[in-house]
Amino acid sequence: MGEVINLRRARKARTRQAAAETAAVNRVAFGRTKAEREAATKDAERQARMLDGAKREEPSDQ
Repeated sequence: MGEVINLRRARKARTRQAAAETAAVNRVAFGRTKAEREAATKDAERQARMLDGAKREEPSDQ
């Protein structure tokens, strides 16, 4: 015969594992400080300005 398992414990362990995986994803997504978020925003804005500044003008002689 196979090993006897407690279904309640197995269900709770599965729930705990799912919660731990969700928490890990959330830590990555939301685990940054305000200063880190602001720095990332400023960096993205700076990169957008540099990209816009490097664009060439298209000739308007149609």
